Amino acid sequence: MADTHALFAEVLILLGGAVLAAPIFKRLGLGTILGYLAAGVVIGPILHYIHDGEEILGVAELGIVFLLFLIGLELQPSRLWQLRREIFGLGTVQVVATGLALTALALLLGVEGWQAALIIGFGLALSSTAFALQILDEKGDTNTRYGQRAFSLLLFQDLAIVPLLALIPLLAKQAPEDTTTAFQDFLVAVAAILSMLAIGRYVLNPLFQIIARTGAREAMIAAALFVVLGSATLLQFAGLSMAMGAFLAGVLLSESSYRHELEADIEPFRGVLLALFFMAVGLSLDIDVVFRNYQIILIAVPALMVVKAIVIYLICRMGRSPHNDAVRVALLLLQGGEFGFVLFSAAATSGVFSPAVASLLVVIVTVSMALTPIAALLSSVLIKDDAREEIEEDFEGAGSDVLMVGFSRFGQIASQILLASGRDVTIIDFSADRIRQAASFGFRIYFGDGTRKEVLRAAGIERAKLVAVCTHKAEITDRIVDLVQSEYPNARVFVRSYDRIHTLSLRSRRVDLEVRETFESGLVFGRKTLEALGVADEEARAITNDIRRRDEARLNLQAAEGLAAGRDMLHSRPVRPEPLIKPKHTEQIADEDDDLIVPETQPAVD
Repeated sequence: MADTHALFAEVLILLGGAVLAAPIFKRLGLGTILGYLAAGVVIGPILHYIHDGEEILGVAELGIVFLLFLIGLELQPSRLWQLRREIFGLGTVQVVATGLALTALALLLGVEGWQAALIIGFGLALSSTAFALQILDEKGDTNTRYGQRAFSLLLFQDLAIVPLLALIPLLAKQAPEDTTTAFQDFLVAVAAILSMLAIGRYVLNPLFQIIARTGAREAMIAAALFVVLGSATLLQFAGLSMAMGAFLAGVLLSESSYRHELEADIEPFRGVLLALFFMAVGLSLDIDVVFRNYQIILIAVPALMVVKAIVIYLICRMGRSPHNDAVRVALLLLQGGEFGFVLFSAAATSGVFSPAVASLLVVIVTVSMALTPIAALLSSVLIKDDAREEIEEDFEGAGSDVLMVGFSRFGQIASQILLASGRDVTIIDFSADRIRQAASFGFRIYFGDGTRKEVLRAAGIERAKLVAVCTHKAEITDRIVDLVQSEYPNARVFVRSYDRIHTLSLRSRRVDLEVRETFESGLVFGRKTLEALGVADEEARAITNDIRRRDEARLNLQAAEGLAAGRDMLHSRPVRPEPLIKPKHTEQIADEDDDLIVPETQPAVD
């Protein structure tokens, strides 16, 4: 009974630490990962509330398993096949090059024996899948170009742990396994993977179909957990990592019609267990080892992170990554990884180096993990603001009635109407990729920065009857509008607005026309929804036009008296957007055309 109470107390302490630390560190801009780590260090090594950090870490590693399963769900086999060169080509180069560089560093720092230095170097070459993917997820960069490259490297690192573990007996003082046993292990691994492929293809979908027909949601959740843990256990039994098994299961189910249901069922478990994993890493930190070896740690951790970042950056550049992407990947993968814990423990057991060295290496990896979110913040310093592909500016043939600056989604739609009417449109954009894509559809776009006066002149602004500013970022739009109005005051300026606040800002600049990108499409969407619900077309259009008139009236009032019009009792009453149904108890403000009802509320940003 006492053990049960102690277990509940530990769970409460861990949950309380997560609830307190995550929001604080998130608010400070340091990320939730560092918050969980800090909470683990405070709860365990500092306050000694929990002592079995390593046991908790073993359970919490299931968070990595669930994380890899969810990533596998997002990667269809065809997409994974497209990444094969980055996974097995760039991934191999990264592990070998980084491992050899860190091996040399270990020898320079005084590690005795090349065998020990080799295991240390290649163990530290493996980055933390949990840390890196969690940071990508928090930033929303998982599916970006650099996010996919980082994931490819991490995926190969997870595969590399298998041959590295097999290498330990060869370097240890004990006799290595005979070739027959090694060959049998290889056959078992292959058989396990083939079994997973067969089960995924012929068993899983029919299984989920049967469960779905019963309508038992708890059975579906249980089946999802069973698939993840079962696949992880199968590959662990075959000598591979549990994370790799879960990842393969996710890939096999990525084209299943139950993919989104599985993702929704697994996501809560993944979040909680990952948070527990990061806290367990903090719990398992040995403070005594830190104090005894603080001088070595102060040298080894920065050296590890710098060497690793430089090597990964150079490899990414060799793989034709742009500077910014290479910097992001390097700063994301510069830490040691959780698989290093496994490798160093196995090496100490086999006698490659002493348990004391293994404990020191675990501390070095843990500290490098803790510094990863801070290192990721440095990317903003090292990234070049103007690091974008440029092509030669050539405005031959430019000069039309309409000069359009920016060819985003909004500009693409607007330009189609103009071109369909037979009007000539000169379009300039500062994205080489967008220009190439547009050219494949028959558009002629000129490369140029619309914030530069000489570019506008070369594009024919002096001959244009109208300037259409369709850029995406509000600050860039404002710079172009200010430039045009300052240098070409007679030009008519039509502008794509970002939101309501931007609209009011543009009206204060006296532009000829501003249109919010989402406003008209939102009105059309609402009107079509009403029609689908059985409202007559004429009535739906009347309601839409009424909302449009009211919104314009609110904008006029806010343009005249400010965004918070009405807060001051000397001015009109406060204004907020209205619901579709007119409220019964509101102050009425008469409009010239019809009655306008405006609740006493605040304006929203759309």
